[in-house]
Amino acid sequence: MTTVIVVGMTVRPGGGLYFRTIDPVVESPVDGIDELLAGQRGVIERRQAMDLGLSTRQIDRLVTSGRWRRVHRGVYATFTGPLSDEATLWAAILRAGRGAVASHQTAAFLDGVCDDPDDVIHVTVPAGRHIRGRIDGVRVHYAHRLARTRHPTRIPPRTRVEETVLDLVDVALLPREVETWVMRACQRRRTTAERLAAALGLRAKIRWRPMLESMLADVDQGAESPLELRHLRRVERAHGLPAGRRQQRVAGRRVIWVDVDHDEYMLRIELDGRLGHVEDGQFRDRRRDNVATVDGVATLRYGHADVFGDPCGVAAEQARVLAARGWRGRPRACGSDCPAFP
Repeated sequence: MTTVIVVGMTVRPGGGLYFRTIDPVVESPVDGIDELLAGQRGVIERRQAMDLGLSTRQIDRLVTSGRWRRVHRGVYATFTGPLSDEATLWAAILRAGRGAVASHQTAAFLDGVCDDPDDVIHVTVPAGRHIRGRIDGVRVHYAHRLARTRHPTRIPPRTRVEETVLDLVDVALLPREVETWVMRACQRRRTTAERLAAALGLRAKIRWRPMLESMLADVDQGAESPLELRHLRRVERAHGLPAGRRQQRVAGRRVIWVDVDHDEYMLRIELDGRLGHVEDGQFRDRRRDNVATVDGVATLRYGHADVFGDPCGVAAEQARVLAARGWRGRPRACGSDCPAFP
């Protein structure tokens, strides 16, 4: 389709968009600009405009006349009024330049992994490039593997869901954040533990790898889960707590949670490694806990963030409950810097 130079986009009273042309002095046919602007929510980058046939003089005149307005250096909105969130995102991606994609929490919001897009827009560009100057409201990340991790078809361009989750894990400051991102992506059925594990296997370096591998590991029926092993070694044995009687609960080929029962002290410790469908299980857990409470059995429940993030705190909590229920032993420090038992 051949059309004239687009300088403005307006919403029709009945819905839809139409484009206003410039004055006859600089009017000329421009192929493809309607489609480009519609796809980019009315935002265009200077090089794109020139590739479509506009001269630098025409672009400058459109800007100085107020028909186009500068959003970032070399990026323009071709309409009046406030920018939509999607137009703002497109402006950030275009300003970041060749190969840029939405990433981290911005990509997570686009794909429904979270409900908050963050206060800044996150974009990732190939590591071989360098963005000169600061981009207002945009945080730029760099990645060597971007050609592989970007989604091949989704618009606006973004990282694949699995890569988005791993990127967020890599910048997480606390174990609870790691658990939240992984569980939320799986619970909302945006990805699976298997796909996340496959993506993790392709990364040479990532923060929180042991915890991630524990959360995502498939284990054969009857095998010890990584979460159980971590609790046994870093919580129970390291702090001299009494050994409990273990019972694994298995779904398919995956150990989903482990009960550590201290029958003598009427205490059950649950190690919950579930990633998906937690809401359904929570009701069953609550009902089981209520029954146990009636029978006089106390329940302590821990997930990956607790056992991996604060094993000493978990041990201290268990020691207090055990002592209150008759245990006469003494817990010990796991090392010289153990915060629970200095």
